[in-house]
Amino acid sequence: MNRYMRRLLLLLALGVAVPIYAQDTEWKKLNDEVKLLYKQGQYDRGIEAAKRALAVTEQAKEPNEADVTTSLNNLALLYKTQGQYAQAEPLYNRALAIREKALGPNHPDVATVLNNLAELYQAEGQNTQAEPLYKRSLAIREKALGPDHPSVATALTNLALLYKAQRQYTQAEPLLKRSLAIQEKALGPDHPLVATSLNNLGKLYMIQGQPDQAEPLLKRSLEIDEKAYGANHTSVARDVSHLAEVYQIQGRYALAEPLCKRSLEINERTYGLNHPDVARDLNNLALVYTSLGQYAQAEPLYNRSLAIWEKALDPNHSDWAASLENLAALYKKTDRAKEAEALLKRAATIRAIKR
Repeated sequence: MNRYMRRLLLLLALGVAVPIYAQDTEWKKLNDEVKLLYKQGQYDRGIEAAKRALAVTEQAKEPNEADVTTSLNNLALLYKTQGQYAQAEPLYNRALAIREKALGPNHPDVATVLNNLAELYQAEGQNTQAEPLYKRSLAIREKALGPDHPSVATALTNLALLYKAQRQYTQAEPLLKRSLAIQEKALGPDHPLVATSLNNLGKLYMIQGQPDQAEPLLKRSLEIDEKAYGANHTSVARDVSHLAEVYQIQGRYALAEPLCKRSLEINERTYGLNHPDVARDLNNLALVYTSLGQYAQAEPLYNRSLAIWEKALDPNHSDWAASLENLAALYKKTDRAKEAEALLKRAATIRAIKR
């Protein structure tokens, strides 16, 4: 903690007035730190910084409601990312109450908080609570911004992804197509947000076992992002990772392997060796090796992935359970039934937790 921060906290504790400009500067500094730590996957440190940012803006002589809401949302997002949903929910609800009181129930900023709360409920598996919030967020944006605004496209995508998670694919597909059409019209065919929409639609086809329909969408997404960002951007890593999944489904492992490695290299270079995105890439590459029967190459990747998850996430997070299940499958294939059974029991315990 730097000398200025110690002095600031002491002044706050003593009830001494701190100049508004000093509080504002300190909050912005802390907020930037929160965003950086989140990007780096250092969620525990991010939570502490977010708590300090919230305290600074709440204890200001004249609290800025927008800054308070931002701090609440940032802290809630960090808790949600770690799977600490019970800590996140009251923060989102408080942010929603502040925005509704300040702006009214039909403001686009209210729609944003509704969306954040809906994403939390979806992560918890409380889809019946998430759906009306997504729908309300969409209705607010359509009324306030018009039916062809990019923010409407975002709301459509979020509702579609909920339906996808519920396996309601026929409801999800037209929403994703409408979202894509809005993005292309508003932003042009080569905008990175168009690439994201293509990715979402491609993933929907992939999960339905339609890799041939997914492949051209994901290839186009990759072309857009490489043109926009260059060859080593994290959006490119996302694209090649999804394209690798298509090739895995098709049994084209020779094409999947280099793409998995490329995504891993980009994310390691960008985030360092212990980021959750790196853990996902390790897991995906291990799945390729497992499919090829190259178990000796797959196992250390699974173990490294699990070590990252254990450090970065709540021990009851669903991604942790999925990695345990993948390693258990490898143990079964290599005649280690007892070790596999132990991992599967741990995974089942995690998945049985009511969130």
